[in-house]
Amino acid sequence: MQYAKEIEQELIAHDVRPTPVRLLVLRAMKESPYALSLSELEGRLGTVDKSSISRTLNLFLDRHLVHSIDDGAGVVKYATCAEHCHCHDAEGFSDLHLHFTCERCHRTYCLRGLPLPPVTVPHDFHVHTAEYMLKGICAECGRH
Repeated sequence: MQYAKEIEQELIAHDVRPTPVRLLVLRAMKESPYALSLSELEGRLGTVDKSSISRTLNLFLDRHLVHSIDDGAGVVKYATCAEHCHCHDAEGFSDLHLHFTCERCHRTYCLRGLPLPPVTVPHDFHVHTAEYMLKGICAECGRH
């Protein structure tokens, strides 16, 4: 029961009213070791309709509870942000991190411990964000 209270407090801290659907979506995302697509969330939350999940994800994106990741195959996946995340801000490059998509199971992981490698762009280019997707075989698939 304490876990539910922590999720509720996290929503409140991000100025999000803790409705039952929002609590369910955030809990499912926090319990997953990898990023989830809208359809994966829909499958996990069978009683919640797709449009409610989609609206919840958009609100979470706006309030910096989650970030979106294009897995390189055209599927958008969502992962919870780290505490005090600034990944959506122009100056938030310190919170950006690498992502990894497994070519076998198609799961996408945030590699938070690995910072983005530095990239030099021409002087008249202005970078606002960056996305790095690594592809290969994840540890779980590599064991099989």
